[in-house]
Order: sequence, then structure tokens, then C-alpha cells
Amino acid sequence: MSDTIVCPKCQSEFTYEQDNLQVCSQCFYEWDPAEVSTEGKIFDSLGKELQNGDSVIVIKDLPVKGAPKDIKAGTKVKNIRLRPESDHNIDCKIDGFGSMALKSEFVRKA
Repeated sequence: MSDTIVCPKCQSEFTYEQDNLQVCSQCFYEWDPAEVSTEGKIFDSLGKELQNGDSVIVIKDLPVKGAPKDIKAGTKVKNIRLRPESDHNIDCKIDGFGSMALKSEFVRKA
């Protein structure tokens, strides 16, 4: 099910459709998916919304220009800053690499 709709209240993936609404089976929150706006929000590779100060984990090896090694999958990055206007929409500091800009599609929320 790649079209999973995540609950905007508790971020649960266990939702179902009832009439014209989506219902969360975890917190029983009901909402209209047409009214939920994702404008200006940044999501990780699993569809969870990211916030400034979150910690994320890199999900695949990422090559770094000018560095002798890649950022390895599983690297934890703490205290991220979001930049919604940019293609590389996460600013962070990675131990051993320094300041970096990452794409949100290559991380998941820790």
C-alpha cells in the first residue's frame, strides 16, 4: 500500500476511509484528506513530517563531493534545520563531515 495516508494528529499509518473522511484507528481522529494542506511542509522518506530540531537517520550511502568517503546509511544526524525553499531542504552538521545540506527523501525520522 504505497498510498497510505498518515494521521495528521498522531502520525499513525493505520487509517481507513469512512464516508468522505479518513479515520485513524489509533487515536480515532477524523479528517477530510482534501482539507489537509502539505504546502510548505517537509516530509521524510516514510512520509512523516519533519520539524526544526528533529533527529534523522540517513537511509542510503550518500557520496560527498570533495570528501574521501561517503556518508554511510544509518548515520544519525541531530538537530536539523529545515529550508523549504531549497532543493536540499535540510541543513545539518554531520560528525566527520561538518555542515551539510541533505534532501529529505534520503532520511527518515529517528
